[in-house]
Amino acid sequence: MEVNYIGHACFVIRFNTGLTVCFDPYKSGSVPGLSDANACADEVFCSHSHADHADYESVREPFDRYTGEAPQIEVIKSFHDECEGAKRGRNNITKVTSGGETVVHMGDIGCDLTSEQIEIIKGCDLLMIPVGGFFTIDCKQANELVKLIDPKVVIPMHYRSKKFGYDMISGREEFVELIGNDGDREIVSRKGIVDELPEVKSLLLMEPLRIF
Repeated sequence: MEVNYIGHACFVIRFNTGLTVCFDPYKSGSVPGLSDANACADEVFCSHSHADHADYESVREPFDRYTGEAPQIEVIKSFHDECEGAKRGRNNITKVTSGGETVVHMGDIGCDLTSEQIEIIKGCDLLMIPVGGFFTIDCKQANELVKLIDPKVVIPMHYRSKKFGYDMISGREEFVELIGNDGDREIVSRKGIVDELPEVKSLLLMEPLRIF
């Protein structure tokens, strides 16, 4: 599996089957410090309609379209806040399985999950989860969810650094510290593209491809 971290909450995943999937492409200029997503994929999934997650129309089709077996897709309905959507609306968690590989994109999750929802995504190969708080769950909440979901590899997203992101959200540092203190995962740092997931249970730290 190849993972491309475009930036913010946008990823392009290429499964070993050849299927490419884009999650949460952002509109041009919607995320400070990031250039246009400029993504290309067979399938596109947007967790909700906010501009920094829903530029579906900008994603181009690959030159060599995937023609293999259709992926298994499960969408779990959740909320963008802790008030059942009263503040920011609904959020979709998307689970995609292709060729035995399963990835889960949490979107802008802002609420707790039920035990039934946890069971659907538990043990996935790759989990992409927001950690920045304010609009979503924060580092501590994300860490608790990771413990429940227990993915093989987890990538933090929707955070701020010195170069990109919204001023009101936090960085990923506390999340990294919490994971590191647990001692259950190897911490692996990579640039914007990973050709294969780490073999061991990991926290994968990636730098966005689209930093100005």
